[in-house]
Amino acid sequence: MTKPQIWVAAFLILFIILFMIGRLTKEDEMPVKDFSGMSDSPMGQQSSEELTGEKLVMSFGCTNCHGADLAGTNMAPTLKGLKEFWSSRDNLINYLRNPNSFMDSDRFKVYREKYPNGIMPSYGNKDVKDLGKIADYLLTQ
Repeated sequence: MTKPQIWVAAFLILFIILFMIGRLTKEDEMPVKDFSGMSDSPMGQQSSEELTGEKLVMSFGCTNCHGADLAGTNMAPTLKGLKEFWSSRDNLINYLRNPNSFMDSDRFKVYREKYPNGIMPSYGNKDVKDLGKIADYLLTQ
């Protein structure tokens, strides 16, 4: 065997040994937290028809940025008192489905300056009934 062949063979043997060690010592993987939906969460196993607006807010990950009590954090504004800003439930649902379409308003320009790293995710892929429950819940806060 030539020296390059010996090096390739040694590399392959080392790779196979490390691969086998990795497989033998592999721990069970923890479920990945999905901040945009309900998968991998205990609530994700329930049908969304059974969930209240409050539980949907938690399972959609809203509390991760807006705070556990929805009073706002340094990442995102408060979700309390939204009735003052949203003229109708449908407008809030439309915002949740496509937040970028509302970014030209003065209020959101101020939010972009105050929370430069905060990005409101789009929930256009979620069921409108669930978004309706969330909107109803948020408008009563």
